[in-house]
Amino acid sequence: MQIGIIGSGRIGGTLAELWARAGHQIAIANSRGPESLKGFVERLGPSAKAMSVEEAARFAEVVVLAAPFRRPEALPPPVSVAGKVVIDAMNPFTETGEIMDLGGKTSSAITAERLPGARLVKAFNTMNSETLRTEGRRSVPKEQRLVIFLAGDDGPAKATVGRLVEEIGFTPIRTGSLARGGRLQEPGSRVFNRPILPAEARRTLKMIG
Repeated sequence: MQIGIIGSGRIGGTLAELWARAGHQIAIANSRGPESLKGFVERLGPSAKAMSVEEAARFAEVVVLAAPFRRPEALPPPVSVAGKVVIDAMNPFTETGEIMDLGGKTSSAITAERLPGARLVKAFNTMNSETLRTEGRRSVPKEQRLVIFLAGDDGPAKATVGRLVEEIGFTPIRTGSLARGGRLQEPGSRVFNRPILPAEARRTLKMIG
């Protein structure tokens, strides 16, 4: 699969490494431009390329948003992701690490407004990058793997993201629609930044649902 990753920080860079290792074609981009990523893509090998943000989005079948949420100008043009599966891995933090006041909206709802036509799935925003990098377990049963939560309104899009989650050794657990599930996955929620196995994840979602 061709995956475009917008943002080369801890989450974006980690996902690029994991999916390149799993055999996908990766295009990675950031606001500083492709030249700034030359060394990184060389380490990933021939399956990875550095591109501009718009080029990476157009190249991809699945686009990952791992840029700072507070910088909407870092996102690709809406037309470049229309009709595509877009994974929203962003969290609404200020530059100093505080949770942004979004006026009652969720960050995923705002992202959907910024990218109309995208098949948005909220995922990879509740796990820190070190856990994501080191704790994938492809060799163990799914019930013994840590959970990646995901939310969205498009069933086939969620299925695609679920397969990508499983390929890197985690278990996808759906939290519901983008409106409900997106809120459950926000910073400060009971599932945020909490390594958790599937059985406990289901119990937790049932308690807070």
